[in-house]
Amino acid sequence: MSWTKGQIVAAAFEELGLAEYVFDLQPEEVQTGLRKLDAMMAQWNSKGIRIGYVQTADPADVDSATDSGIADSANEAVYTNLALRLAGGFGKTVPTTTAAMAKDGYDTLLAVAMSNPQQMQFPSTLPSGAGNKWTRRNFVIPPDVLVAPGPDGEMNFG
Repeated sequence: MSWTKGQIVAAAFEELGLAEYVFDLQPEEVQTGLRKLDAMMAQWNSKGIRIGYVQTADPADVDSATDSGIADSANEAVYTNLALRLAGGFGKTVPTTTAAMAKDGYDTLLAVAMSNPQQMQFPSTLPSGAGNKWTRRNFVIPPDVLVAPGPDGEMNFG
């Protein structure tokens, strides 16, 4: 089970020296952290870093008890980078160790994302090539057009 969104925000505040056991975080501060977490994860998703985060549909309905969906191996990268984003709004200076951990974690996630490109289906406008004469078609057939072999063992195309 992954961390909740509230646990990630709490860990980010701990990195800034604003731990809940010392300081009482106001609900508005937690909501700010949750919104920044959602925004950061949406930005990472657009860069190809997909770590299973459950994006909130409406920023006004962010719940700190919601499971984040993030793999445990990515938690440190997420909360340290969130701490960097929260620091300016709370007038805090980020320790150099936190900044280094955030950069290292982000670089690792980005490298993993770039080494595993997203799978794509060939378009039906792609020529099948000269060596592909068994289909008697000039273009690649998308998988949703293929059907199971008939009783004679031959492929029947739609």
